[in-house]
Amino acid sequence: MAELNKPISYENKIILAPMVRVCTLPMRLLALHYGADLVYTEELIDFKLLQSTRQINDVLGTIDYVDQTDGTIIFRTCSEEKNRVILQLGTCDPDRALKVAQLVQHDVAGIDINMGCPKKFSLDGGMGAALLSNEQKATNILTKLVEGVNIPITCKIRVFDNLQKTIDLVNKLVSTGISAIAVHGRTIHERPQHNNRNEMIKSISQSVSIPVIANGGSREIEKYSDIAQFKKETHCNSVMIARAAEWNCSIFRKEGLLPKDDVIKSYLKYAVDYDNSASNTKYCIQNIIRELQESPLGKIFLRAETLEEICKVWDMDEYYRVQSKKFQAKGLQNRIHFTPASISGAKTHNSSCKRKYEDDDVTLMRCVFLRGRYLSDTDLPKTRLLKWLRENGKSDIVPRYYTWYENKLFRSVVVVDDKKYSSTYWEKNKKRAEQGAALVCLCKLGVINEGHLKENGSLR
Repeated sequence: MAELNKPISYENKIILAPMVRVCTLPMRLLALHYGADLVYTEELIDFKLLQSTRQINDVLGTIDYVDQTDGTIIFRTCSEEKNRVILQLGTCDPDRALKVAQLVQHDVAGIDINMGCPKKFSLDGGMGAALLSNEQKATNILTKLVEGVNIPITCKIRVFDNLQKTIDLVNKLVSTGISAIAVHGRTIHERPQHNNRNEMIKSISQSVSIPVIANGGSREIEKYSDIAQFKKETHCNSVMIARAAEWNCSIFRKEGLLPKDDVIKSYLKYAVDYDNSASNTKYCIQNIIRELQESPLGKIFLRAETLEEICKVWDMDEYYRVQSKKFQAKGLQNRIHFTPASISGAKTHNSSCKRKYEDDDVTLMRCVFLRGRYLSDTDLPKTRLLKWLRENGKSDIVPRYYTWYENKLFRSVVVVDDKKYSSTYWEKNKKRAEQGAALVCLCKLGVINEGHLKENGSLR
């Protein structure tokens, strides 16, 4: 059995706060690199983790929790953050929470229960801030975890308008045996433009014996020295930083902030080294450059779709290519290699279509439809195929598309002049699958050069 991580302390820590889509592995590692003591994952939902499998990724040196319905990486971690990464869990059920905790406890330093998220998705599911008004369920979840696993359990809450009501709740949560509690100094109805209730956090900190982690002060934190002031105002010796870190992760540097371009390059190195998805990488960088998205460089960046294209904007495309070749030589398997055939118990929808077209004299290529390669709708493969047929005296021929899907993945066959074409790559929606099939058809008809597809990354 794998050894549990070493016990951690929540005393006197500067922490990267959990942020949806931001706190994936590259950003967590960057925060640690710049000086953060602990890092939280983004909120991970119990159902998602329970439908994943734990896999050791020898190529990247990571532990991956892979969604067995579509190959998505739910959670990826590595030895560099061992003993310092806290998994934040979205849950409303003690039993599910315990199953997740037992699943991941050898790979994380602690588990935090999200009791502060005000988003509709969380509230409707009885998770996040919904637990603030369901004390029995909140305490049941924490008690079950404290008694069921051997790593620290914490929770993160928001305050009520009423101080005493907040303190009463905190005391009940603390009584479960949790190791620390993070307090965001706004109510569920307040947003970043509202003042953080630092005095309320101070009163809470003075009323309990476990560490209270102050959160919500990013509005006042513009440089490292501001962190000390936030600690002083809240009377907490540990703080959790969200937006200030999202905008410039070097906020954790005692030596001071770095230029955004330097931060982006460091972030991209981690993104490449750990094969981060292009969409997540792009989202994180968008939150760094913010208003600069309208600059000439920003506009070039927004057109980028692949990780290589994003790297090229900051002259790191050669680094990407070197690392990519190294990974491929070692046999890296990622989303591009994932098919429903690798899913245990995969279900086929529109199976009659699959039987008729999957292996029945279909011309196949592994073509990926990359939307960012097409500047306008008139350039899209399906549109271009119709145009080519009209221009070549075949306007009576109408391409027919047949699509099936298995466990959230789609594949299409296009029939043109009684010949069938398809990409072997499975897409995440029907429209992209059809575009991929049309792309194969255009290539085999000689309308698009195969070498061009290789150059722009569409042919895998």
